[in-house]
Amino acid sequence: MAAEERMLLVEKRASCSGCGPGYRSPLDAMKGPREEILYLPCIYRNTGILKPDYLATVDVDPKSPTYCQVIHRLPMPNLRDELHHSGWNACSSCFDDASKKRNFLILPSLISSRIYVVDVGTNPRAPKIHKMVEPIELYWKCGLANPHTSHCLGSGQIMISCMGDPSGNGKGGFVLLDGETFEVIGNWEHQGEAVPFGYDFWYQPRHNVMISTEWGAPKALVNGFNPAHVQEGLYGSALNIWDWTTHKKLQRLDLGEEGAIPLEVRFLHDPSAAEGYVGCALNSTVFRFYKTAEGDWAAEKVISIPSKKVEGWMLPEMPSLITDILISLDDRYLYFSNWLHGDIRQYDITDRRNPRLVGQVFLGGSIVRDGPIRVLEDPENQQQPRPCIIKGKRIPGSPQMLQLSLDGRRLYVTTSLYSGWDKQFYPDMIREGSVMMQIDVDTVDGGLTLNEDFLVDFGKEPDGPVLAHELRYPGGDCTSDIWL
Repeated sequence: MAAEERMLLVEKRASCSGCGPGYRSPLDAMKGPREEILYLPCIYRNTGILKPDYLATVDVDPKSPTYCQVIHRLPMPNLRDELHHSGWNACSSCFDDASKKRNFLILPSLISSRIYVVDVGTNPRAPKIHKMVEPIELYWKCGLANPHTSHCLGSGQIMISCMGDPSGNGKGGFVLLDGETFEVIGNWEHQGEAVPFGYDFWYQPRHNVMISTEWGAPKALVNGFNPAHVQEGLYGSALNIWDWTTHKKLQRLDLGEEGAIPLEVRFLHDPSAAEGYVGCALNSTVFRFYKTAEGDWAAEKVISIPSKKVEGWMLPEMPSLITDILISLDDRYLYFSNWLHGDIRQYDITDRRNPRLVGQVFLGGSIVRDGPIRVLEDPENQQQPRPCIIKGKRIPGSPQMLQLSLDGRRLYVTTSLYSGWDKQFYPDMIREGSVMMQIDVDTVDGGLTLNEDFLVDFGKEPDGPVLAHELRYPGGDCTSDIWL
């Protein structure tokens, strides 16, 4: 984007009144209303229960008589979809367009490759299916499958990253949907320029860049994790840098063994920022990526969580397995979950190159002190944590998906990662269902405290225990909205 185009965009946003969805800026979003309901995809695949996945609506308004309850369930019309992440038809990237409304939730299915479009505008507390995009549309029009992350674009279109080809091989490409009809338009990337693996992505138009990450080949990870597949090259380790305007590949930043399986990627929310962070699961690191003085992109490791030597587990050393990460809307705090060790950490990132740990809370995990796994050596010298018990319920699984309130004071947490990996690492969660918890956040000095009065137990669902995954607010949040 040329300098004069950027200036026009800034002037347009500054003069905008009567605007579209979302907020003028990330700091304006922090002043938005408190969340009252949340949407979560709930998954039955790999649980032994032959029921369709569904979208749950959860009441999180403390003043409501149905607080901490699932108040609506929208079942999908098919089995074994593996709903996973979700996005919007419009968000703060469309703030300048008063004709746009955030009224449809986009629900890609990670395994079946269907995409559901859900009407949340007519009745936000009781969503309904508006449209279903069949897998064949992705297969034939784009040569892609296994859709993951969905972001709305300032153009009004919807862009969805994909992880594979129709045969289950790794293939990182992007599907474009029409923002009005939700028809598949085609690929965002140029023909032949898909990357080896796909997963998440984030764009920053003021720097004319999009960055995508890599999980692995769908047919390798579909039923669980096999460490041998890493050595066989079936998992990714790179950040892919794209020209946002021309859609051309610019760079492939290989993060090496330390950066294997880079998952969630987050630019700073400030749209002028030329840096962000990515959580790398396998060796439990966080890399900072940034634009160099020469105009290209580079990455450096800024956080590393050491593995623990253990006995009673599948390997002699247990990584923390960083999974979800997010950044507060004021770009002050970074949060991530360690899905195997069982803790959530909060870092002050005011010094972008030197994150400082300011909060930590354990909420289950694989190394609880009364469990079968014994920690023999811990470089951080932490005691094995007690089991997490809320309202008399011992929490199965481990903290995974995160969502922060707009004001940064409440962190919502669910425990399911992906049904095939849940079944492998936390079979008790398959039997008992996942949960949603809430963490109180100290936004002044840092610090995390479990809210012991909040629990949504998905083990008590009408059709049996279910796996609840990503969290979304109807008005947008810090992992869905991008500012131009």
